[in-house]
Amino acid sequence: MQNTNGSKNMTEGNVKKLILQFAIPIFFSQLFQQLYNTADSLIVGRFLGKGPLAAVSSSGPLIFLLVSFFTGTAAGAGVVISRYFGAKDEERVKRAVHTNVAFGLVAGLVVTVIGVIFTPSILKLMRTDPSVLPDSIAYFRYYFLGVLANVMYNIFTSIMNAVGDSRRPMIYLIGSSVLNILLDLLFIGVFRMGVAWAAIATTISQLVSALLCLKRLLRKGTVYQISFRQVRFHNDMLREILKYGLPTGVQNSVIGLANVILQSNVNSFGEDAMAGYGSYVKLEGFAFLPITCFSMAMTTFIGQNLGAGNYGRAKEGARFGIVMALVLAETIGVIMFLAVPQLVAMFNADPEVVRLGTKQGRTEALFYFLLAFSHIIAGICRGAGKGIVPMIIMLSVWCVFRIAYITVMMHIVHDIGLIYWAYPLTWGISSVIYLVYYVKSDWVHGYGRKEAEA
Repeated sequence: MQNTNGSKNMTEGNVKKLILQFAIPIFFSQLFQQLYNTADSLIVGRFLGKGPLAAVSSSGPLIFLLVSFFTGTAAGAGVVISRYFGAKDEERVKRAVHTNVAFGLVAGLVVTVIGVIFTPSILKLMRTDPSVLPDSIAYFRYYFLGVLANVMYNIFTSIMNAVGDSRRPMIYLIGSSVLNILLDLLFIGVFRMGVAWAAIATTISQLVSALLCLKRLLRKGTVYQISFRQVRFHNDMLREILKYGLPTGVQNSVIGLANVILQSNVNSFGEDAMAGYGSYVKLEGFAFLPITCFSMAMTTFIGQNLGAGNYGRAKEGARFGIVMALVLAETIGVIMFLAVPQLVAMFNADPEVVRLGTKQGRTEALFYFLLAFSHIIAGICRGAGKGIVPMIIMLSVWCVFRIAYITVMMHIVHDIGLIYWAYPLTWGISSVIYLVYYVKSDWVHGYGRKEAEA
């Protein structure tokens, strides 16, 4: 049921229709978010060459590592808000919203300081090729100077998504994505101002999207209205946000750490490997879109319905989300497998860059259904207040096992193809564990028992 203030009650109405209506705007939001992230690499690679492309491409794992802990923890507020929104407890919704905003402001400032100060040291630890190190440092530092806007955008969208409003974040992100591309073309394509200006273009665009979200959230008469005078930490809400969000933050960080270590191993193969790997990772982000949109939809749908005690409805929605994510992810995987050489060449046409990017794509693409299954069950767990489950699984499989595998294999055979296999291998292991948990556990009672539906 759509309200006039943009929020959506997902505890009533057709389950499939509601999930699709919520997931489709998220899909387009994530599509433009990926275009947003890809524009820097695509334009830098085309206009400045593979050296600057390698510098920008190496940014992904490090940015994810430093930002994802705080955005993941803040996502816990989305779980809390969706739960109380489903239970129609407006007072707790408001307190959770203002606590989340306070958390985002503090987190954004912390990430800014860490990123600006420690960028050179971290890049050297990652064995970044000396030929691209100056460009990498410049890109990272300018990016982190504006990271507060990125963190707050994620905070604001988590609030709107939690109450079922995924359409407006989509509109705002489309506008800022177009702005980012235009600024990249102006700074890099026209004026050839260097890779640092790609980061500046991203920062400006992120600030615009965050301000648009804030304008919406300041609107009077909504259950999620922000009042600057009420922005502070409410201890009870902070405890709940940390309870449900901290596992996701830790999960994101350990995955980010594993990917930084993996990136450092890729860096040891030189500039071509860095450019090929970075180009494919940008492309793979598009394959994650159905995974992301249905995972986020599940978190909100499950949270609202379990908050209202609709256990049977929650299970019905979970089954639909799983099927949709698997089908869409594998369809994209087949397309990626066939088209990856041409897609990598869009970033840089150097034959060795294309060869390495293609090799990675054809190693991973047909296994996207495993990645989809792991993420969709993780989204269900978070919505059910069981965020500790995906944290443990990701920590043990996507971090510890992945790092151990890479470390052992690189000592036995220094072959970059073995690094590529780390992904489908760990996706498969985590999917088996998630399947057992989903089938065998009583995940619907994460918030305690209420009168179940007949």
